[in-house]
Amino acid sequence: MAVTRLVGFYPGSFDPLTNGHLDVIERACRLVDRLVVAVGTHHSKQPLFSHPDRMAILRQTLEPVGKRTATEFEIVDFGGLMVHAARQNGATLIIRGLRDTTDYNYEMQMVGMNAQMAPDLQTVFVPSSPHVRHISATLVRQIAEMGGDISAFVPTIVLKALTKA
Repeated sequence: MAVTRLVGFYPGSFDPLTNGHLDVIERACRLVDRLVVAVGTHHSKQPLFSHPDRMAILRQTLEPVGKRTATEFEIVDFGGLMVHAARQNGATLIIRGLRDTTDYNYEMQMVGMNAQMAPDLQTVFVPSSPHVRHISATLVRQIAEMGGDISAFVPTIVLKALTKA
């Protein structure tokens, strides 16, 4: 009898990768055997990090997480509909992090739209841990662009990448 491996799909821009993202990833590892972390490209947004840099940061950061949690990771990119990318990567679960009711309201709209387009995919909400619930990539990006200290909000590798930029 073949063992079914549960594949999750965690999409985002990861610009920058935050400790909040890592919290959701760590918690998602308890739910799936393989986690596809998908870096979306949005041509209308001006990113803090280039797309290749975000992919490299994720690879380096998630390697030890995979070893520690016995979760297989795949880092991919996508530019179209998230549900299409999830299917292309063999996922059955879409992982979404929730920080607060604002996230919940937005995510519930997305769940409804995705369910119409891809009823075979299920969305699983992973609530952020209290110690990272306040972290937003948008706010971290704004603080970084204004020269503020973001060390409490991001992994060390992100700080190192910023000093190289």
